[in-house]
Amino acid sequence: MCNDYRLMVDAASIAKDFADLKIKIRFGEGIPNLQAREDIKITDVGPILRAIDDSDEAELVQRRWSWPGPNKRPVYNFRSEGREFTSNRCLIVADGFYEFTDPKDPKKKRKDKWLFTKKNEPIFCIAGIWRDTLDVGQAFTMLTMEPGPDILPYHDRQIVILERNSWADWLDATVSAQSLIKPLEAGTLSVEHVG
Repeated sequence: MCNDYRLMVDAASIAKDFADLKIKIRFGEGIPNLQAREDIKITDVGPILRAIDDSDEAELVQRRWSWPGPNKRPVYNFRSEGREFTSNRCLIVADGFYEFTDPKDPKKKRKDKWLFTKKNEPIFCIAGIWRDTLDVGQAFTMLTMEPGPDILPYHDRQIVILERNSWADWLDATVSAQSLIKPLEAGTLSVEHVG
């Protein structure tokens, strides 16, 4: 499952992308100082967009990726099957994510690392949910689903990547989550061996 993703763009670029989609972004906590990061890992802080109650705006905030589960292990991925997520939806902004496979070279001890990006799009959004916890405060997790054709050769699950025209709908909890959760068409993602 996805336990590492990438974001190399700044807050102004993210805001412009959302403005092009007619999604107004508010910075209630100030414009976050987003540093370009090759690796955002479990328990790191990352940018998310979430709806502002009773408005057509969204706020861009930085929150921790994962909350402690009942066994205290981090909940960084969450199965989407059969769930509607009628509150606390968020968009997790990324420009790439990684999957790991057993090494092709039997002498290599570390797994092979693969970078997935969305063709012809500088950023994309992963469907997520957030919650407030006693242990770590507000935190988010990525939703997962059965793998689409571009991921299937690398993993038996994948994160839910939303099409651009579904971003506003994901933030609207009255829109069925299951109507938005679907695999991308074959050839939508580029993959590169990076380690």
